[in-house]
Amino acid sequence: MSSPATIKSRDLVIIGDSAFAEVACEYFTHDSDYNVVGFAVERGYLKTERLLGRPVVALDELTTRFPPADHDVYVAIVYSQLNWLRHRLMRAAEELGYGLASYVSSRAFVWPNVKIGKHCFIFENNVVQPFVTLGDNVVLWSGNHIGHHSHIADNVFVSSHVVISGFCEIEANCFFGVNVAVGNNITVARDCWIGPGVVINQGTKEAELYRAPAAEPSKVSALRFFRVKD
Repeated sequence: MSSPATIKSRDLVIIGDSAFAEVACEYFTHDSDYNVVGFAVERGYLKTERLLGRPVVALDELTTRFPPADHDVYVAIVYSQLNWLRHRLMRAAEELGYGLASYVSSRAFVWPNVKIGKHCFIFENNVVQPFVTLGDNVVLWSGNHIGHHSHIADNVFVSSHVVISGFCEIEANCFFGVNVAVGNNITVARDCWIGPGVVINQGTKEAELYRAPAAEPSKVSALRFFRVKD
């Protein structure tokens, strides 16, 4: 006998039509109490009427098509403009009277005393240790480690396999690329872009951009190095 269908407690509109919007729809649909009923984009970016079998509407029609009394919103925008685009659309939805949805994967490890702000998205395989606080509008993509007593401020995007060690202060509007490592007791100032593979072992200044050295191919081919015949 099949198990009874999960009863969805609230309808949800996702703002955005990118790959993140499609991914967010999957997670909300299959691992939350939300029922995704549609998508919305700014009118200048409206290029299709349906996405994943659901209507796509212009933002200026949002309150008419999906009234805020009956719907919540999640803005599925990545780190565009150092997270300011996601922040702006989130605030616009809130000013229209919409509740702001959050998602925490059932496959994430989040210690019970962690404090999570509004409009956050935490993917699977994240480890968020005791006494961590997350601000509003934070995205933790898959497989990160957020160390104990660390604080992540508003509008931060952490991609995959990032380690933020204990007692760190991550200020607003930062981005962390894949495989970034941040040592203990470090403050990353606001508006910093930390590129993939960077190790941060001392505090940063505001709006700094960090890039790891680019790997260069060896003059010896892989075939010759491993003595593989052409």
